[in-house]
Amino acid sequence: MTSQTTIDTTGPGDRASADPSEPTPAAGLRGHPWLTLITVAVGVMMVALDGTIVAIANPAIQKDLGASFSDVQWITNGYFLALAVCLITAGKLGDRFGHRQTFLIGVTGFATASGAIGLSNSIAAVVTFRVFQGLFGALLMPAALGLLRATFPAEKLNMAIGIWGMVIGASTAGGPILGGVLVEHVNWQSVFFVNVPVGAVALLLGLLILLDHRAENAPRSFDLPGIGLLSGAMFCLVWALIQAPTWGWGDIKTWSFIGASALLFVLFAVWETRVAEPLIPLGMFRSIPLSAGVVLMVMMAIAFMGGLFFVTFYLQNVHGMSPIDAGLHLLPLTGMMIVGSPLAGAAITKLGPRVPLAGGMAATAIAMYGMSTLEADTGSGAMSIWFALLGFGLAPVMVGATEVIVGNAPMELSGVAGGLQQAAMQIGGSLGTAVLGAVMASRVDSELPGNWAGAGLPKLTPEQLDQASEAVQVGVAPTAKGMPEALVAKITTVAHDTFVSGMSLASLVAAGVAAVAVLVAFLTKRGQNAEAGAGVGHI
Repeated sequence: MTSQTTIDTTGPGDRASADPSEPTPAAGLRGHPWLTLITVAVGVMMVALDGTIVAIANPAIQKDLGASFSDVQWITNGYFLALAVCLITAGKLGDRFGHRQTFLIGVTGFATASGAIGLSNSIAAVVTFRVFQGLFGALLMPAALGLLRATFPAEKLNMAIGIWGMVIGASTAGGPILGGVLVEHVNWQSVFFVNVPVGAVALLLGLLILLDHRAENAPRSFDLPGIGLLSGAMFCLVWALIQAPTWGWGDIKTWSFIGASALLFVLFAVWETRVAEPLIPLGMFRSIPLSAGVVLMVMMAIAFMGGLFFVTFYLQNVHGMSPIDAGLHLLPLTGMMIVGSPLAGAAITKLGPRVPLAGGMAATAIAMYGMSTLEADTGSGAMSIWFALLGFGLAPVMVGATEVIVGNAPMELSGVAGGLQQAAMQIGGSLGTAVLGAVMASRVDSELPGNWAGAGLPKLTPEQLDQASEAVQVGVAPTAKGMPEALVAKITTVAHDTFVSGMSLASLVAAGVAAVAVLVAFLTKRGQNAEAGAGVGHI
């Protein structure tokens, strides 16, 4: 265990407990562990909610601002790119200047950028402020984990992370429901304006409650070349994953960016062994449990984000549900994550992370396999079973992998560890969407011509077939206004059956990834440094 001490500049009432198993005493409300959890949960809720709520508003934004499809894609891509690239660096800022400060700056900036988007009257302004949202969100997320790590004693940390994971899961899954209600009954601007009062509440609570915790051996300098190399590597990787569906996986541009990313990662690793205070001390990865936790987070996100990506199209385009109805059909998933996350925290505290993590990934694999059996006419009851099982499986992984990563890192690197956890999830989600999207595209391209001809439909030109394939990949039937009803019905059946076949194969791939992750879970163990958190003094 890494020994931790701190410089204490507070009065006697603020001094840390000598016993690391006891919560840090605090004067009044400031530094109270559970109030700290509530505070960071309110801030994190904004970022998690924004990851999915905006997707519902995109069509309205496109229509109102006269944006192209490519422009609308950048509303999501700009946010995600800024978030993924900056998470680890933002975590380092928290370790250097204190997680309280970076959290407050992140909350303020995120809410301000949200309000600016709502006031924007051009797509360029919307995309620009979405990038700022991503930058400030990157400050906020690792800081939240750093504050929890420093505030809670070891025996209660898993429960705290469980509730933190519950908030993220519920906000992520609840985004489409809230977004649908706001867009349908108010306007698209309200999707962003809602963050302003939430951010104000988080800022007020943060000023009143949060107490800064900093290890004595926290970094005192910045590894600027390391930041540049890592940011470049992350940018090239995420950019390649974002553009791969458009460019194609065989395109030279896709592999040029992937190759550049690999080269920059190698240069980053070499540089980190030579600098006095590296951005990410590579010795962190000598911890097999920490490394396994990072890999597990990536694999979980591939299976979850990649698999769920097609479910939204399945519900809305195949079953014809409204965004609100689609969100309601995902409530079993949301509900099980809400219920399961605190229970998972308790189980991990009692049993350690290995069994809950392996069990969670096994349940995820079974759920993804079950989703591969869905048909175009599958009823809500059957869908709910698999959605609920998926939520039940994800809960212990969200909680346990986070604790394994953050708990096995030294206290002075808790921000970096938090950034690493979030970056792993973001990259896994992007990788899952890109790879499973390629699986879907391949299946549709191979089956659509035969299914089309087998239904006796008019022959398509190569250009028409390409256009039809793009529509079918998201579950849309390539019909035109004025077509006879019988022809529309035939095309719709072919499109939906072909889409479901592609979704089935993508779900099977996701199930395979989750099954391999079961083995990775057995390499994890309880964080060796978790008990250092509650024993640090206050600055």
